[in-house]
Amino acid sequence: LIMWMGELITERGVGNGMSLLIFTSIAARFPQSIIAIGQAQSPEVAILVVAIGVVVVGAVVYVEQSQRRIPVEYAKRMVGRRTYGGNNTYIPIKVNMAGVVPVIFASSLLYLPALIAQFNQPANGQVPPGWVTWIQNYLTTGDHPLYMLLYFLLIVGFTYFYVAITFNPEEVADNMKKYGGFIPGIRAGRPTAEYLDYVLTRVTLPGSIYLGLIALVPLVAFVLIGANSNFPFGGASILIIVGVGLETVKQIDSQLQQRHYEGLLR
Repeated sequence: LIMWMGELITERGVGNGMSLLIFTSIAARFPQSIIAIGQAQSPEVAILVVAIGVVVVGAVVYVEQSQRRIPVEYAKRMVGRRTYGGNNTYIPIKVNMAGVVPVIFASSLLYLPALIAQFNQPANGQVPPGWVTWIQNYLTTGDHPLYMLLYFLLIVGFTYFYVAITFNPEEVADNMKKYGGFIPGIRAGRPTAEYLDYVLTRVTLPGSIYLGLIALVPLVAFVLIGANSNFPFGGASILIIVGVGLETVKQIDSQLQQRHYEGLLR
């Protein structure tokens, strides 16, 4: 039923229907989570959480919109009596090219030890093995520094892994060379691929650190204020909310511009 509704929204609405349904599901839990924090702690803590959430959302929007633009020039070429090329463009390399995928990968991988330990729980009140107790103490609740460190390192590693799969500098360099494009000051071919790989590696580092810090926000909140794991402002939920929101705004803006209206944010 949900898949069918998502397809209907995609066909008759704006943007991806499943993404909008996930967006709505996450956003609907925000008021309940804030009220639960206010009841468990105090109204002042809830107001502080909302203020921190506004700052986190602003930072996420800023980083998600950030990109490194590599200038590309195309040489002029004659085809018959017509001249093609000669224009300037750029290759946009986003700071966060991986999106929310590394966070999902890291959390799924860290869940495996707890799952294995759960299957090896002894029956009849017997003492569990030492490795099962160690996993329960350090890799289950998420409030231990070792768990946070492993979570952060896995996110950084999966970010580089995912970016390496989705963006191929050699393929981009070959396509540029095929159509007469080049980066000013860089020779076409292999030097261009090496330059793109160098820039991509440097840009991905702050992006991976940013993803790790955003993912740690709910865990740190759980330690500091005793919030549950459904802390609204952080982790995969805030990345999905901001990503879908920005994409929906772009879709609406493009629809308005196609109909000769001004942009949505003007």
